Amino acid sequence: MRQPTAHAPALSALTLLISATILPPLALAQSYPVGFGPQPQLPEPDRKLVPTVNVAPAAPWSSAQEQPAPAAGFSVSAYARDLDHPRWVYTLPNGDVLVAETNAPPKPDDSKGIKGAVMKHMQKKAGAVSAPANRITLLRGVDGKGGAQSRSVFLKGLNSPFGMALVGNNLYVANTDAVVRFPYQEGATSITTAGVKVMDLPAGTINHHWTKNLVASPDGKYLYVTVGSNSNVAENGIEAEQGRAAIWRLDIASNKSALFATGLRNPNGMDFEPQTNTLWTAVNERDELGNDLVPDYMTSVKEGGFYGWPYSYFGQHVDTRVKPQKPELVAKAIVPDYALGGHTASLGLAFYNGKLFPQAYQGGVFIGQHGSWNRKPHSGYKVVFIPFSNGKPSGPPQDFLSGFLDKEGKARGRPVGVAVDKQGALLVADDVGNIIWRVAPTTAAPAKTASR
Repeated sequence: MRQPTAHAPALSALTLLISATILPPLALAQSYPVGFGPQPQLPEPDRKLVPTVNVAPAAPWSSAQEQPAPAAGFSVSAYARDLDHPRWVYTLPNGDVLVAETNAPPKPDDSKGIKGAVMKHMQKKAGAVSAPANRITLLRGVDGKGGAQSRSVFLKGLNSPFGMALVGNNLYVANTDAVVRFPYQEGATSITTAGVKVMDLPAGTINHHWTKNLVASPDGKYLYVTVGSNSNVAENGIEAEQGRAAIWRLDIASNKSALFATGLRNPNGMDFEPQTNTLWTAVNERDELGNDLVPDYMTSVKEGGFYGWPYSYFGQHVDTRVKPQKPELVAKAIVPDYALGGHTASLGLAFYNGKLFPQAYQGGVFIGQHGSWNRKPHSGYKVVFIPFSNGKPSGPPQDFLSGFLDKEGKARGRPVGVAVDKQGALLVADDVGNIIWRVAPTTAAPAKTASR
């Protein structure tokens, strides 16, 4: 994948029209890597009696000199080390950075039978099985080496926390089973006041996709909350999927919630595109249909929209494993905006709204790809950048932070959440390396700042 250049001209509408007229759709699609882009070429389903299992064993960075590889013109530093499974990062207005140190809660009915035992073994091999720390840590300032100047436990005693959002003087945290509100005072290094539950979230003893994310609308009126499915493709029964595979919207003033969009197997990262203020999300699609099917994707989210799961994928491609089918839902399934590759586990999503990076990055989006477990060869294990123009993706993905997978196929780290800090650098949560990485241009020395 090519690196971005500050002077790469955007294709005009006329150029695109001429290209579409001269070149067949396949030729246009081939300018993107397999399984990426607005019109990915989807292969036929390739179901096997024994699904592909290809877990990259966890082998965390062994020294301070080891690190992932940034794009040309950038350098990477460890903003914080020795964390406990950091999954998500959130930048407060004063520059403080919150890190959710978290893991899956007990979910006994998600590990029953042979398949459940295999999944648990794979998760252990991948470094994803440990008791959750259930806390949020606060990182403050940036020293001369790009590290945090101080660290403190900000919130503890949570229940597999993930998403975080500040609205006014209230900090909202998405636990695995509820959205909880805490009073926030700017500059505080900890919160000891008990939280107030404002919204229940689907959880239970299966809780297959346990991570619940949230983001506040730009006007501060709403919270949007993600809830992943309780299965791969509704094999636990559609009744186990009530309220799941969806994004909910909570009206903060009235405390009333409603489904905003459905048919999203596992929506995770969310952010608002800065030019149009449209909500976008990254979604993990279903497994066991082949190496390149079904691609994960990012998409703008339409109110009331249905995106196919479990009955179909990428519009009207029917998944015949689901019984009974619902053709009336398949007929209205929305085609996602942009495919992100088969089984890349694209979790993080953050639009670049800083000023530190070159102009080519302005308004584009960073995607944290946690990495595949059921594809040969592996996919993901990197952070990619996708340029945007006029509120839409405008080109192929570009490697921005890679090298998480070594030559022997071991995972030195796995990128998850991504966020832009107050100085404009990119922060990346690495839940195998237990590090928050900070990526900044090589020409810009890390600013020595300390928030108060």
